[in-house]
Amino acid sequence: MEAQSPFSHILVPTDGSENSVRAGQLAAQIASMHGAQMTLVYVVDDIIVDEIASATLKSTETIGRELESKGQRYLDYLARLAQDRDIPCEQVIRRGIPHSEIANLARERMVDLIVIGRVGRRGPRGLLGSVAERVIEYAHCPVLVVSQNPARY
Repeated sequence: MEAQSPFSHILVPTDGSENSVRAGQLAAQIASMHGAQMTLVYVVDDIIVDEIASATLKSTETIGRELESKGQRYLDYLARLAQDRDIPCEQVIRRGIPHSEIANLARERMVDLIVIGRVGRRGPRGLLGSVAERVIEYAHCPVLVVSQNPARY
């Protein structure tokens, strides 16, 4: 009897960083090996939108559209990686708190693995923590955090 793959649906959040691209590359490799589909997501962070709008003369609507456009380019790039491997792929753009939106989308789409790039940041309260760490906290499924660039991806 053939063993069923543990992964049939992989969620890949992206922010355009090197590590999120690496995460997309690794996710595509895993999806290809397991015959899984991928969902790619970019979250427009409401807090970032407000901060940029308050520092510029642009409205929050304008900033939000600009960030969505940038996010779409990131998603398109990762979608090409999936298409090159004939992996079924969906693209999603959301607005809100990134870790919440990612965890909620994972539940909604019943994904069984999240592959996310790690970007080290300190939050406004000086707490060590990144979106990846918060996703680990809130996700219902395993989370693979990518922070290095192994040559085999």
